[in-house]
Amino acid sequence: MPKSHIASAAAAAARLRNLFDAKDVAELVDGIRHGQRLAVSRAITLVESTRPQHKQSAAALLSQLSFRPGSAPPPLGLRVGISGPPGAGKSSLIEALGCALVNAGEKVAVLAIDPSSAQTGGAILGDKTRMSKLSCLDGAFVRPTPSRGTLGGVARATADAVAVCEAAGFTWTLIETVGVGQSEVAVSRLCDCMALVMPPVGGDELQVIKRGITELADLVVVNKADGPTQLAARRAAAAFRGTLHFHRAVRRAWTARVQTASALTGEGVGALVDNLREYRQALLASGELQQLRRDQAIHLAWKAAEEGLLEDLRSSEGVQAALGTLRPQLAAGSLGVRPAAEAMLAALRAEWSSGQGLVEGIRR
Repeated sequence: MPKSHIASAAAAAARLRNLFDAKDVAELVDGIRHGQRLAVSRAITLVESTRPQHKQSAAALLSQLSFRPGSAPPPLGLRVGISGPPGAGKSSLIEALGCALVNAGEKVAVLAIDPSSAQTGGAILGDKTRMSKLSCLDGAFVRPTPSRGTLGGVARATADAVAVCEAAGFTWTLIETVGVGQSEVAVSRLCDCMALVMPPVGGDELQVIKRGITELADLVVVNKADGPTQLAARRAAAAFRGTLHFHRAVRRAWTARVQTASALTGEGVGALVDNLREYRQALLASGELQQLRRDQAIHLAWKAAEEGLLEDLRSSEGVQAALGTLRPQLAAGSLGVRPAAEAMLAALRAEWSSGQGLVEGIRR
C-alpha cells in the first residue's frame, strides 16, 4: 500500500477517535440538531460502544441532547415497535410504511435489530440492504443494529438511539425486533405503539388466541394479502378479530385493531398509516401518550442503572478474586449457587464501601 494511502487511513482513524472525545461532543450535537444523517449515525455508534471512554462521551452527548427547562418541548412523535415471526415480511412492510410516511412529508427513523451470532456477537445487518428504497430517501434514516444476545432482540442501546433520532427531528421511529415471544414485552416498554405483523396462517386455530402473542398488540397487521395468499390473509385477520375480546384492553382511548396489508403491492399500507395517526391522536387527546413517555423514562433509567451495576459486578477485581476462590468448590458441588452468589455480592459491597469501586466507577 502506498505511504500516502497509509497516512490517509491513519488520519481517518485519528478523526474517528477524536469524534468520540468528550471535547468534540458539542460539534456532534450540533450536527444532530441540524439533521445531519452522518452525525446521527456516528452518535448511534458512540452510544452502542462498550468502551469505557466512549461511555463518558455518550453520557455527555445524551445530556446535551436532552430537553432543557425553559425551552419549548418538541412535539411528541410516535415510537412504533414492530414485531412478528420470521417470514412475516416485517422488513418489507416497514419499508413500504416508511416510504408512505416520507412521501406524506414525515421524517422516519428505522432501527432494525438483527440477530447476532452467539459465538462472535457479529451480525449480518442486512436490513439496510433489504430497505434499499427507503434508505435512499432524504427524510428517512435506516440503522441496523446487532442484538448481541439482548433478551427480546431489543438492543441495550436502542433507547439511546431513539433519543438521538428524535433530537435530529425524526418524528416517527420504527423499531423492528428479531422475532416474537419476549420481543413484544421488551419493546413495549420502549415504544408508544405495538404493531404485530403476522403472515397468513391457517389450520392451527389455537395459535391466534395465545395471550403471549396478541395481548400487547395495539395493531395486528396480516401481511402478504396478495396473490394466492390474499384469501388466507383475510381469513387470518377475521380469526384475529374474533380473539380480541379475550384480551384486556391495553389502552383507555384505543381498542386494538386488525387489518390486512401487502408490502408487495402496497394494498393496506395507507390504511396502516391512517390507523397509526389515529392511534397517536387518540392517545394525545386522552393524555395517555404523555403518561407513556413518563413511564418509559422511569423504566429506561431503572434498566440503565441495572446494567451499570451488572457491569460493575463483572468488572470488579474483588468479585473476580472471590469467584476464583469459590470456583473449585462450585465445581466440586461442595458449595451451593446461592451462597456463592452472596459471597460475590459481599465482595462487591465491600469494594464499594471502601471507596475503591466509587473511584473506579468515576474513572469509567
